[in-house]
Amino acid sequence: MAFFDYLLLGAAILLILSIIASKASGQLGVPALLFFLVIGMLAGSEGIGGIEFSDAYIAQSLGVVALIFILFSGGFDTEWATVRHVLSYGLVLATAGVLLTALAVGAFAVVMLGFSWRESLLFGAIVSSTDAAAVFAVMRSRGVGLKGSLKPLIELESGSNDPMAIFLTTAMVGLLTDPTASILGLVPMFFVQMVAGGAAGYLLGRGMVYVINKLHLEYDGLYPVLSIALVLLVYGITALIGGNGFLAVYLAGLVMGNTNVLHRRSLMRFHDGLAWLMQIVMFLTLGLLVFPSRVFAVAGIGLLTAAFLMLIARPIGVYVSLLPFRVSLRKTAMVGWVGLRGAVPIILATFPLLAGVEQAETIFNLVFFIVLTSVLIQGSSIPVVARWLRVAAPLQSRRRSPLEFESTNGIRGELVEIELPLSSAAAGRRIVELGLPTGALLVLIGRGDGFFVPSGSTMLAAGDTLYLLAKEEILGQVKQIIDNQLDF
Repeated sequence: MAFFDYLLLGAAILLILSIIASKASGQLGVPALLFFLVIGMLAGSEGIGGIEFSDAYIAQSLGVVALIFILFSGGFDTEWATVRHVLSYGLVLATAGVLLTALAVGAFAVVMLGFSWRESLLFGAIVSSTDAAAVFAVMRSRGVGLKGSLKPLIELESGSNDPMAIFLTTAMVGLLTDPTASILGLVPMFFVQMVAGGAAGYLLGRGMVYVINKLHLEYDGLYPVLSIALVLLVYGITALIGGNGFLAVYLAGLVMGNTNVLHRRSLMRFHDGLAWLMQIVMFLTLGLLVFPSRVFAVAGIGLLTAAFLMLIARPIGVYVSLLPFRVSLRKTAMVGWVGLRGAVPIILATFPLLAGVEQAETIFNLVFFIVLTSVLIQGSSIPVVARWLRVAAPLQSRRRSPLEFESTNGIRGELVEIELPLSSAAAGRRIVELGLPTGALLVLIGRGDGFFVPSGSTMLAAGDTLYLLAKEEILGQVKQIIDNQLDF
């Protein structure tokens, strides 16, 4: 059996084990990424698999590609109508909150770890971003939701704070490798990267929608291939003009996910699956890269650093960032506690390794240990903390729709799902009383465990899921009519 055959067999076994582990993680209430990392560690040179892998460049390259598609999928799956009300909160947390966390951890590293101030700020920048997927995976497995705007706020912040952490990390690596560089030079660099990245993400996202809608491909299977090429194109063009490519792909996904685009549902499912594949590959690779004996050698100072990050640095960053918005202490504390660290800090820890920074290996091992500790402690305690802070709410399990509708060149429209909450003023009213415009059709209602086709005289009930088919040009009007029936 050739080496390549063994490689394919090993890859298949690791992927299958990771998928099985993801199911077990739901039952145990621990994020799946922890299992992915552990599987990679067990398969590595110091584990039972004995796979020799120590190439930080390959690990970093795979991580960057994976992050591109994970961030795009995160934006694609984000509903603008849900997050727009917390946009200012989320942007402040994703920028100022990340910076404040990095500064606090940096100050700790100077005093407790003996790093230079530049090395300390690099270390703080690496561990400053959070992972939303890990948070909501735990909450779904425990059947716990969050009240009010907490969920969209956490979702927006965690999905958009990676670009800031990446910028800070690369900037500090540059300062360490070029002692003559000034930290003041980072300010214009930050604005150039973020403005260029934001503008490119929006404009190229609109361009993606235009290309997909106008190209008229003969085979439907080519649309996912086209979307992959366009995502990479967005990142490449943005990086070429000096913008933040990660911010650009996230915004491009946000634009595409909230625009009427051909094969939107099938593309969304495709990129969701691709994002999962990228996460598994990324975590397995990082697990293979690490040497467990070196990680646990820093367990003592690692625990102290993780405790400082979870209990002091992250809460301070969140509290100061949200102070102008007068968010309640209970909600602020919850946002501070759900700052789980994921794979991004581990990927960023490979940057100083490749740059030859003096404390690079110590930083990498500390970061890996902090991620494991954060996932294990914070991840498993999120439901308990949410109930203790009285911000937990019953998780609304999403009913699987029996309908599939794809907008095509012949039929342009969108099938939307709207849930009527318990406080809805539309409950107890007939459909005909809603005054839906011509071109909008209520095709199905989900009630309890079943579905039925309504008529104009059908009485709506709280908790109903309405399946509405509407043309693009009147979709906003339809949503506004439904929203006006809701008594918030």
